[in-house]
This record gives sequence, C-alpha cells and structure tokens, in this order.
Amino acid sequence: MADSVDIARLLRWATSQLEAVSLSPRIDAEILLATVLDTGRSHLRAWPEKIPDALEQREFEILVQRRASGTPVAYLTGEKEFWSLSLQVTPATLVPRPETEKLVETALALLTAEAPLRLADLGTGCGAIALALASERPHWQIIATDQDTAALRVARNNAARLSVTHIDFRQGHWLEPLAGVEELDAIVSNPPYVTEDDPHLPALAGEPRQALVAGEDGLDDIRRIISQGYGHLRPQGWLLLEHGADQGAAVRALMESCDYRDVHTVRDDAGLDRLSAGRKSATQV
Repeated sequence: MADSVDIARLLRWATSQLEAVSLSPRIDAEILLATVLDTGRSHLRAWPEKIPDALEQREFEILVQRRASGTPVAYLTGEKEFWSLSLQVTPATLVPRPETEKLVETALALLTAEAPLRLADLGTGCGAIALALASERPHWQIIATDQDTAALRVARNNAARLSVTHIDFRQGHWLEPLAGVEELDAIVSNPPYVTEDDPHLPALAGEPRQALVAGEDGLDDIRRIISQGYGHLRPQGWLLLEHGADQGAAVRALMESCDYRDVHTVRDDAGLDRLSAGRKSATQV
C-alpha cells in the first residue's frame, strides 16, 4: 500500500478485507486503526484526510491480516470493555461478550444489595463477571475460580489494574476450589456450552476450545455445576448459569431435577434465552 494513503482509504480497504470474517468489519477496522494511532475512533471520523506514516500503515496492515485470519480483535488490542470496565484479555481467556452482562444484571437484581453476601464465579477467565459484580457491590465477598493458570493470572492482573482487592482467586476445576468454604449466597458462571459439532466453531477458532465446548449436547459442564452446586449454596441461595439460546428448557429441567426452586430463564436484549436461574429450597433437604 502506498505511503500517502489517508485514514478514509485505509478504513475502506480494511473493511473490505474483513467482511468475510466479521459481522462488524467497519467497527473492527476502526478499533484496529485507533489502536495503532493511539487515539479514539471519533478522531478517525473527524480527521479522515490525515495520512498515517509508513510504519503505522504497515502495523495496521499486519493487524488487519491477523484479524482476517480469525484472530479476535480483543486479542490484537489486548483489551475488551465489559460492564464499562477495561479488561486485559489474552488467548488464554475467552473474549467477554456484551450479552454476558445480562448475567451480571440479573445477579444484581436477584441478590440483596445491602447484605454482605458471599458469591462464587466459576470459570472466571479474565475475571469479567467477578470484577463487574465487585465494582457494583464492594461489600460482597467473591471467590473467582478457574482451572487454567494463565487465565487466572490475567484475572488477577485485571483486579490489580482496577484496584479491586475483595476477590479471592482460586485455581481448580469448577467447584473443587470451594471445598471447605462456607455456604454461598450465589454461584454464577458462564461455562462452556457449545456442542462439539457446532457449525459456528470455526469462527471461534482463535479462542480457547476448552472454554467453549462441553460435549455432544453442550451441557456437560452445566450438568456438573447444577448437581454439585446445590450443596455449596445456603438455603435460598441462587445459581445463575449462562447458556445457549436453544438450551433454556434443558437447563431448567436439569435444575428442577436437582430440586432447585423458582427456576426461570432470562432473555437477552435480542429476545434470546441467555441464562437460567434457580434457588436452593428454604430448608435443608
């Protein structure tokens, strides 16, 4: 590409390169160019005639090529916004999705705001859910678990960057790190729920497969959390699980079979089943 290419032409070129791999190619292009130029996207729109230097153009071309090969934008920029928090992300963690904010929103609505509650975020990844809840309820005690040491390192770094000190990060598979913990007021999780033959998997190839896929029906990890989570909840404690848009009925059935009460599914802003919640009975069984 010639050295005298302005911002407008660079963005048009990048958008055309990304149309086959992205649902938002223009936005992806703007984010990548803004990252290279260390500026905001609004600057690109205000000064489309400006010409980045040759080094900046080459860096931008490389990022566009990597995005076109399937690398998520967040891995290229090193960060992703979630619940108005800027979070570091790496290939060791899933990229936080805006729809997962519905899980945070629902937890905040169901749980008593004033009480000093104790919660667990299972499979925390980059720490998005735990940090969002901690930012809203600094008096809650939160345990965040993940079996992957690299992911847990990212989550701890994010907590340090945001000066959040009341999250207890623990390594282990799902509920294993909760052994010996007093009963919890809530367990929240965005576990893997993609089926092994899901046609969308190739588009997610840049993200860790173990954080996406959960058996033939996508419910292997959800089953484990539902069955084992009951014993870790105090009476009337809540379990909230994100799941696929076509899994609401199956997840509700699993919860009801394990004696959870007030089981219901919450839809996201697109009207799709996004998460299901249930609570332990008021008396021990």
